[in-house]
Amino acid sequence: MVAMPHPAAKPAPTRTDVARLAGVSTAVVSYVVNGGPKKVAPATEARVREAIAAIGYRPNAAARALKLGSSEMLGMIVPDTTNPFFVMLAHAVEVAAAERGYALLIANSDASVATERRHVESLASRRVDGVFLSSVLFEPDLRDLESADIPVVLLNHSLDSPGFASVGVDLRAGGRTAVAHLAEHGHRDIGLVMGTTTGGGLDGREAGWLEGIRAAGLVPGPVIRAPFRREEGYRLGLELAASADRPTALFASSDILAVGIVKAFHESGVRIPEDVAIVSFDGSPEAEYSWPGLTTLAQPISEMAAAAVESLVGGGPTTNRIFAPELVRRASCGC
Repeated sequence: MVAMPHPAAKPAPTRTDVARLAGVSTAVVSYVVNGGPKKVAPATEARVREAIAAIGYRPNAAARALKLGSSEMLGMIVPDTTNPFFVMLAHAVEVAAAERGYALLIANSDASVATERRHVESLASRRVDGVFLSSVLFEPDLRDLESADIPVVLLNHSLDSPGFASVGVDLRAGGRTAVAHLAEHGHRDIGLVMGTTTGGGLDGREAGWLEGIRAAGLVPGPVIRAPFRREEGYRLGLELAASADRPTALFASSDILAVGIVKAFHESGVRIPEDVAIVSFDGSPEAEYSWPGLTTLAQPISEMAAAAVESLVGGGPTTNRIFAPELVRRASCGC
């Protein structure tokens, strides 16, 4: 059997093809595709765009990046793309970046230091114009980005990092507010469900919880630790439901842990808030649509994202921007 030769692949449409079909110069096509630098008459622009659609022309992004000295691409690394907080944060950053003409490449470190490091190296080698990093470490390794002269903004970062811009929320204030609010409802035994991270270290929410306990003249309740996952909250909820000395109130350091606890309590016959009141942290949609609705310390996602993008590509200050969380009252605390 004689093998038949494969037909030659049809060459991709070029800017010259568009210009020929539209009856304009290649420079005019470039002005339309790149939005300048010269203006094109509306009728001419419409003709060029019709030609682009007709032949399926796609601009060469690599060539454009080389010409502009910019990839018009930003990178973002988060520890868990299934966590509603990081989903909201990534979306808000994507919207804010798009308003300035940048696309966003999102990578998931899966709360792994090694994976985070690999993503940092990959983004540095791709020569993105900047990186948003929500690190699993309190002091992440940024050598590759520094050596490539790629700016970085640390997200979900409440500590001052000299030389780097960072955006975060006042975790301590959130912890104090949660305890004070539960104490206002008459609770004297307030426990903490603290999410754990790979990097370790004292989380500001735990420090704030303890400060709130002391300010209210209370004895610290139990501190229970688990990774930031729904299933871990569910497991802890089952353990608490079966415990004879469970606290009457809980501050959960994340909505994602709290919704797991709520499910476990429902299954175990523990009433919320009659038996155990709950205040959580983040302000995700899951908190609103939980039953009962979760009282939560909401992070101002849109404002934080706008500040991060401004710092990275808008010439904003290289400082630590800290935003205040807002107490959103719902039924889980007794309101």
